[in-house]
Amino acid sequence: MPLYETVIIARQDISSQQVETLTEAASAFISDGGGKVAKVEQWGLRNLAYKIKKNRKGHYVLLNIDAPADAVKEMERNLRLNEDVLRHMTIKVDELEEGDSVMLQSRSSRPDRRRDRDDDNDDDDRNTSDKDDETADDSTEKEDA
Repeated sequence: MPLYETVIIARQDISSQQVETLTEAASAFISDGGGKVAKVEQWGLRNLAYKIKKNRKGHYVLLNIDAPADAVKEMERNLRLNEDVLRHMTIKVDELEEGDSVMLQSRSSRPDRRRDRDDDNDDDDRNTSDKDDETADDSTEKEDA
């Protein structure tokens, strides 16, 4: 069966218990359609990038799904009808992520990309300065001749 990841953003003014109920309802549509929900992650109440239906925050939930396409379509149809859901997105993936998602990992356990990027830039700066020195030496030799 195809593998999917679904992220659901629910309104900020509903309780955590209501978010769990919403998640269980979405999982029930998948189960009834012949699939299974491999993992559910509650990311909690997070800030939105912009206001959606007068909400500045939303409850985020990630579902890793192993189900036929018809079951996923039925779940999405019901999410569109639910007034508590601000947004949802489902993508098809090649394999489901093992362990915690990036959103749940602590910053200390993630690799520092900025440091790696700075190291790459330092190497580039050194390489270009060496080339500049070589071209400067060539130009002085031409002037001498």
